[in-house]
Formats: sequence, structure tokens, C-alpha cells
Amino acid sequence: MESSSSKPHAVLLSSPGVGHVIPVLELGKRLVTLYNFHVTIFVVASQTSAAESKILQSAMSSKLCHVIEIPAPDISGLVDPDAAVVTIISVIMREIKPAFRSAISALKTTPTALIVDLFGTESLAIAEELQIPKYVYVGTNAWCVALFVYAPTLDKTVQGQYVVQNESFNIPGCRPLRPEDVVDPMLDRTNQQYFEYVHIGEEIPLSDGILVNTWEDLQPTALTALRDDKYLGRITKVPIYAVGPIIRRLGPAGSWNELFDWLDKQPSESVLYVSFGSGGTLTYEQITELAWGLELSQQRFIWVVRLPNETTGDGSFFTAGSGAGDDDLSSLLPDGFLSRTLDIGVVVPQWAPQIDILSHPSVGGFLSHCGWNSTLESITNGVPMIVWPLYSEQRMNATILTEELGVAIRSKVLPSKGVVGREEIKTMVRRILVDEEGYEIRAKVKELQRSAQKAWTRESGSSYSSLARLAKECGMMTKRNAND
Repeated sequence: MESSSSKPHAVLLSSPGVGHVIPVLELGKRLVTLYNFHVTIFVVASQTSAAESKILQSAMSSKLCHVIEIPAPDISGLVDPDAAVVTIISVIMREIKPAFRSAISALKTTPTALIVDLFGTESLAIAEELQIPKYVYVGTNAWCVALFVYAPTLDKTVQGQYVVQNESFNIPGCRPLRPEDVVDPMLDRTNQQYFEYVHIGEEIPLSDGILVNTWEDLQPTALTALRDDKYLGRITKVPIYAVGPIIRRLGPAGSWNELFDWLDKQPSESVLYVSFGSGGTLTYEQITELAWGLELSQQRFIWVVRLPNETTGDGSFFTAGSGAGDDDLSSLLPDGFLSRTLDIGVVVPQWAPQIDILSHPSVGGFLSHCGWNSTLESITNGVPMIVWPLYSEQRMNATILTEELGVAIRSKVLPSKGVVGREEIKTMVRRILVDEEGYEIRAKVKELQRSAQKAWTRESGSSYSSLARLAKECGMMTKRNAND
């Protein structure tokens, strides 16, 4: 490798999964366009996700960042066939370390910084070998980061399963965590994904800084806790960079002209967008109840439908955008549903251009699994939410959105624990789109929308300035390398 004296060269590493790839790609783009970086992004791609493949192809064709795919290793002999997503990704990222090291060595210019996502912490050691700064980019919210770094302490102090505890868990400086809100890896302390989760929590503070996809005004309490030595600062001991919201930019309409032509004809803020992210799946029974709830609400909707799973959860995490076509939809939905809702609804199989839909002025609500990418896309477009947490940290996200920020409503039963009935769905849809409560929630989310825009104001915005500080550190490293 040759040293480069002109630009800082950041190497970014993303784990597989649409929800992981997008934040890393978008961070890379910002480093290039706003801070004059050269960026190489390594992605361990999922070979079975059509949506992920399209995203990577688009990133490669733009040539803004140099995107390199690392083939996913064969881990069939290392994990059980029914292993949890967290386990699978953790093992994959551990196994690619030699290939990643070789790929970095083959680069023409020496990296001046390494940024890994939260599943890539095993590769922080490579930055140590290269004697360059190393950072962890956590694409979710600050409360979840707090739980990550505090998990090793909870592991030592809490006896028995977390979900059967009678009291909330205290995370220093943060809002308490209810047992029913714990992240998926904490649901069973005997499962491998739990040990992987705690291990990641141990490794995050080994970095030289933690980037979080949030902003100062959105989560001041959790960010203060992560920095303050009286709380979690004694564990992290490194700078915390709040750099959000980092989300996808609007894309070309492409083959979606018919959908947007329909949206153009609808009244302002009258359409509910229904989607459960790239990985979320529902049971057949829940799909049926959701269909009836939408129909009974008599409100306009766009619904992204995918094949049902035996259980509600992350069943399409590795296959996002693949599967059923239009011909299969009628068999998934109640008899006559498509014809009865023809004038008020659009049903889309598998995947839709979410950021473009949420930014359309006709969209007035979002029924969402509340993954953090989707949450940020909704907030930055001023769209209130009906939260429907399914897996991962989504129960924590739902609590933040409903109880802390007041920009969402939720069902009485957790969707991951039971079926939400059609009458409750009908009521929630009308609460968001028609009732006075919906207008109040919309006003709150539009305040946050303005706050998000302010965070990325050039020169003065908190997130712009935060990433600028990191960029300056990397630039100083570039100059030192040039002088050596």
C-alpha cells in the first residue's frame, strides 16, 4: 500500500442486511461529499436479498465510494440451522476477519481510519495492526447504545432470565428498561445470540470513538449518560459522536410511476403507508386481521405485503425484496379484499421505495415495525407513526417514540406476543389520520423534523460539527502519515 497525502482515506465495514448496509453507505457518502474523504466500503453481502443487491449495485454505479463485496463465508458447520439472526451475523463477521485483513492490504492507498458497524468489532484489531484510528458506527439510537455497553454489567448483576424480572433495569443516566422491552438477544440468556450480544458490548469501548445515528436534541439524556463519567462514561471512555439522522436520499421513481401517479391524486396527508421493513414478517392470521383493520378504517393506504411466516418476527431478514409477486397476493388476503379496497388502497408485493413514499405530501401516517432506519425516515419527513415492534431493538424504539417523543401510538398487545385485532387496527388508523389526536402528534413530529434538519445545517449543525471533529482527527492522521 502507498500512503496518500491528499485526502483522508476511511475504510468502512458493513455486516449483511439491508438495515445495516444502508447506514454505512450513507455515512460513506457524507464523508466524501461534505468532508472531502476518499472512502472504501467493504460489505459482507447477503446473496439471497434482492433488495440488498439493488442497493449495492446502485452504490457501485454511483462511484462516489469504492464499494467492495466480501463473499459471505460458509458457516453451516458453525451454527445451528435455526440460529438467530444475531448469531448468524456475529459468526459471519468473525469468520471474514482474515479475508477483510487481506482485502485492506490489497488497497492501493493506506487507510487513515477504520469504521466498523456494531457487528464488525472483531475487526477493530486490524486497525491496531495498521496503527490507525478505529471507530464503531452504531446505526441505532443512543438508548440502545447505552444498553449495549452496559450489558456486560447487567450480565454480572442480574440473576435469572431478564424477561421474568419484576422490576425495570436501571441503566445509569438513562430511562429504565422494562423487562418486556429488552432486545431480542436478552430474551434467553442460554442462547448463543445473548453471548454474542454481551461480547459486542465489551468490544465497543475498545474503539477510539462511537458514532451514533441520532442527534443531540433528539436524545440529550442518553447521550449525556454515555459521555458522563458519573454514568456510562466510565465504561465507554471514548468520544461519542452523534451524527444522525443519516438516512437514504430520494431516488428516481423508475418503475414506480403508477404508484406515485396514484399518490399524486390523493388529498394531503391522507394516506397510511404500511410496511414492516426489510426483514419483518407477520403470521397469516395477523395479515388477515391487518387487512380487515385497514378496510374497516375506510382510510387510504399503501401496504407492502410479503409472504407470512409461522411466527411474527424477522423471517425475511436475509431475503428482503425476494419472494411473492402480484399473482400470490390474492391468496394471502381475505376474499374480495383487493376489489373492495380498489379505490382507497394499493397493495405492493415485497418491497417499495419507502423514503420516496414517506416524503410524498399525500402520506399522513406510517404503520411501521419501527426499525431505526424507518423511524428516522418517518421523523425527517414529518410523518407520525403507528409502531408495531417485531424484533431486535424495536420494542425500545417503540417506547421512545410513544412515551418519550410523543410522535407515535401503539397497540395494547405487543405484536411479537399476540395478534392485534382488526377493531384495534381500525381505531389506530383513524386516530392517526382522522382524529384530533393525530393532528397533535403530527405537530410534534414536524417539530422533530425541523430539529433533524437543523442538526445537519452546514458549519453550525450539531451532527455536522460532530462528524467534522472526527474528520479533522482523520485528517491529522493523514498529515502525520505523509510526514513519516
